Parts: sequence; C-alpha cells; structure tokens
Amino acid sequence: MSDVTNAVARLVEHGPAVPVMVLASVAALITTAGFHAWWSRRHGHAPPADDTGARPPASAAPGNGAGIVEAAAATGTDAGAGSDVAESALWRMRTTVRDTPGSLAVLCAALAERQVDILSLQTHPLAEGTVDEFLLRAPGGLTASELAGVVSAAGGADTWTERADAHDLVDAPTRVLGLAARTAQDAAELPLALRQLLGRCTIRSLPATVGAGTAGDVPPEGSLEDTVLRLRAPEGGLISVERPYLPFTPAEFARARALVELDARLGPRIPRGRDVLTLPEGSDITVRRADTRDVAAAKEMHERCSARTLGMRYHGPVGDVDRYLDHLLSPRFGRTLAAQTASGRIVGLGHLLWDGDETEVALLVEDAWQHRGIGGELLGRLVAMAAETDCEHVYAVTQASNTGMVAAMRGLGLPLDYQIEEGTLVITARLDPAARAAARPPRGERIGKD
Repeated sequence: MSDVTNAVARLVEHGPAVPVMVLASVAALITTAGFHAWWSRRHGHAPPADDTGARPPASAAPGNGAGIVEAAAATGTDAGAGSDVAESALWRMRTTVRDTPGSLAVLCAALAERQVDILSLQTHPLAEGTVDEFLLRAPGGLTASELAGVVSAAGGADTWTERADAHDLVDAPTRVLGLAARTAQDAAELPLALRQLLGRCTIRSLPATVGAGTAGDVPPEGSLEDTVLRLRAPEGGLISVERPYLPFTPAEFARARALVELDARLGPRIPRGRDVLTLPEGSDITVRRADTRDVAAAKEMHERCSARTLGMRYHGPVGDVDRYLDHLLSPRFGRTLAAQTASGRIVGLGHLLWDGDETEVALLVEDAWQHRGIGGELLGRLVAMAAETDCEHVYAVTQASNTGMVAAMRGLGLPLDYQIEEGTLVITARLDPAARAAARPPRGERIGKD
C-alpha cells in the first residue's frame, strides 16, 4: 500500500496535467488492494476445500460441534483416525495405463476415494502404454483383490500387487546405490543384489557352453524377453533371471545390467574378515571367506581326506571330486568359508549355495580334524549368512550314516524336517523370524564383513 500511496502523491504533484484516466486507474488499484487485504484477514491463505479433502466451511454451522468433529476427521487428529493409521498396510503395486493425458490422474483419484495414500510412484514408458509402479499405504481392511478391482475400474490393466514392508520405503536411487556398494565389496553379493533389485525371481548362473539358452546365444549387452532377463556373466557364463508373474521393464533391465557391469569391472574380490577360534584341545583355527583362488589348497585337502569322507560329501565316485571345486568356490554360486590352521593349511570348507529359489549348505572337514567342532562353527556362520539374506530355509543333502552332519544341523537349534529317499537324507532347517532369533550366532567377528 505504501508504494501505491507514493505513486498517487507523485501524480498529484504534477497537477492538472495528469490524465483523468490515470487517476481513475490508480483509485481502482487502491480499492482492489484494500479489498484483498480485508478478504485475506477474514479467510486466511488456506487453499480451497476441494484441494485438501476437507468439507466446505458452510457445512458446519457456528457453535455446532459437528464442524469440529469433521475437521478433526479430515486432518486425522481424532482417536479413530489414529486407529486407522495404525491398521494401515503397505502395498507394492504395478499396473499398465494408457499413454494418454489424464489416465494417471483418473487412477490416482480412484485410489484417493478408497483412502489409499500414494507414497511413491515410478513410471516406465513402453511401446504401448505406460507401466506405473506404486508404493501405497492403504486401510488395513482393503484386500489385494479389492485394490486390484479399484485399479481395474479406473483403467489399469495387468495389475500386480504384493505386500510391502518398511524396506520398500527407501527410494529407488538410494536402494540401487546400496546394492551397488554391497556388490563392490563382495562378488558373492551379485545374485542377492539382483534378487533384491528385481523382487521375487529365480536367478541361475549357467556355464559358458555352446547350446540353446547359454552365453553364446546372448548378445554382449544382454537380452530382455518379457519375463526372462539374460546377461553375460563376468567370468564368461550366463546369468538368467526369470520372474513368471511379472514382466521386466526396460528400466529394471538397465539397472540389472549396470550391476553386472560393475561386478565385471571390479574383478574377483571377497571381504577380508577373519575369525580366530580356539578349539577345546588348545589349537587355533582361522575362519575366513574363500573363493576360486583357494582351489589349489582345497585340492590338497581332498588328497588328505579318506574315500569315505569324500563319498559322504559328494555322494558319488571320489576319483574326480576336484572338478567340483571351481563351481563350489565361485562367488557366483554362493559363499564359501574355509577353516585353516596357523600354518595356512585348509582343513575344512563350508558352502552356502544359491540353488534357484533354494539355498543349500554343505560341509567337508578332513579326517584328522573331525569331531572338534569345526563343522558346527562353519555351519552356524553359513546359516547366519542365509538369515541375513532373508532365506526362509536352508537344506543339506547327505547320507543317513553321516552322523556328524546330522549332529551339526541339530546343533543349530532350529526346526528341522527330515526326508529319506534311497539312502539319501535331506535335512531342511526353517529360518522363520522366531527360529532366526534362536539360531546360534557366530562368535567373534562376523565373517564376510570388513
């Protein structure tokens, strides 16, 4: 207002030379500014009721308590609203909408009508339509089928829903950076990082052989075919990722390829963590991570093992067991722990192997070092690693006569299932939340951490 007043004063000083129309415009400006100030003081600067979901002020008469209740319900400050928040559920949802203006707005409005809050949204443009990926907070009573029905009625197609948890609240760039950091530290993290990046899927590492579906059929940049993703592995093999229930998007393919390229650039690597244990008789044993650089030492341990020990471990002819070591010690197929003496000689190996959707554990301790607790120490750490990757269970394939392996599995303190077929014993340990808490944690430093 002071600027307007100064302008009028300057105009008046010029006398009658000022045109009458200019003075009339200034007067209209002063009137408008004054009315605006009066209206702002009366009604405040809140946006219209249609933008906030609140009822119009006219719906609550002065002195009527109903107006206060409605305002509290709209802002979520009453006890009932607090209960709804506590009973809410997180959902991940993906749906395809037409690539036309307003299609996404219709879908968002339909979700808002059911009190569904959109926490994050990613769009993936395709050749036909756009795939929209949501993280939602919905009322606890809203089922997956009801949520899909709302989306379908609003124009969504090929809708997929899955319950989410607090980990999904991390935005996609932050999550991808975290997975890249884990992969950079440990080559064995690549399959796990891909699984966390792409959700529930089956990941297989295939050798570089000639034949259908192997590395020779995949271009250097990889291939994407609906629900199957194939990438060249750094060691020359093939990484195959399958997710039958949900097609991959080009963005997911690009992120997966970037992780594999990072792994290839960094080369072989494992964390340097070690744990020195003192056995009952006083000997010190070091437990550390192992990889293909330990193949020669593992072959020497094979030579010191009896045929019976090798047969119970590998379930077949023992003459060519060395050929398994490249696979078992490769970080691409899992994680390996080695127990070595003070002189550096390996006397025990424990393997945690990714077998598609399953996870297998296996142990081998050379004869002279058996029955000293080495197998149990290795197994406890392997199961702890599996629990960290959210595995629901692990299994061991052995023989019914292998009392050492049976005792080690029982020593975990986890619920066990036994299946015997033609002399082969499969022991499965369930890693539900209660069982994970009961599992014996490894002593000392956690192997696999820097």
